Amino acid sequence: MVGEEGRYFLVDCGISANRVTACLAQVQIPVSQIEGIVVTHEHSDHILGVGALARRLRIPVYAGDLVWEAMEKPLGRLTGDQKRTVIDKASVAGMHVDFFATSHDCRQGKGIRVTGRFGTLGVLTDTGMLTERMHQVLTGCTCIVIEANHDLDRLWRGSYPQSLKKRVAGVCGHLSNVQAAEGLCRWVQSNTQRVVLAHLSEENNTPELALRTVCSILRDSPVKRRCPRLKIRVAPRYGPHELITMEDPGMNGSIAATEDSMALGKEA
Repeated sequence: MVGEEGRYFLVDCGISANRVTACLAQVQIPVSQIEGIVVTHEHSDHILGVGALARRLRIPVYAGDLVWEAMEKPLGRLTGDQKRTVIDKASVAGMHVDFFATSHDCRQGKGIRVTGRFGTLGVLTDTGMLTERMHQVLTGCTCIVIEANHDLDRLWRGSYPQSLKKRVAGVCGHLSNVQAAEGLCRWVQSNTQRVVLAHLSEENNTPELALRTVCSILRDSPVKRRCPRLKIRVAPRYGPHELITMEDPGMNGSIAATEDSMALGKEA
């Protein structure tokens, strides 16, 4: 969830509408302030509650045309004005959203960059590789949410079938902890305040391992000098967490994240 000044939208909705409503209550966000849902791709762990929640709140859903083709049946009946087809940009809850392509085994995967009065938020999950376009869009964001899906050694030594291991580690799979850190080495600038590591595999990663790996790489990079007070967090697997508020007095946007954090200037 991202928003400012009492206006919010959701990025994907892979849990039930009832759970989303309960989570919003826990972070004290009225459901009436949710103005839309941006869908990054059509996989079930990203769209499970989209249809029911959109109907309940009577809010629009934003997605690419190929994503709509794939998810129209799973979502169920929506009114015509709820179906918003996006190409590369949209205005959602008063904020500007830029879309960019990801590399994932789906119809039309997208990452987003949100621009508002609070600054900029970049969200990148479900991609097996980083591209120059991603570097262009995400460099210098105020806050970055990036997938740190797996530790490569744990993946190859784990219980997944070989075909699934190859899929996860492939260019149309998911980012490893190291790949996430490599992206952040380029993207984090002096104005960047927060990083949230997201979409961690329950079997092939742990929050502690992801945080330790990423911070170790960043401390050995120019990022430590550019942004020594950078705070890095790991997103929770279940349930909401307190809102992250941008620290600049002129920035009042927020996103959900976990309380486990590590300042880059400190040792693990």
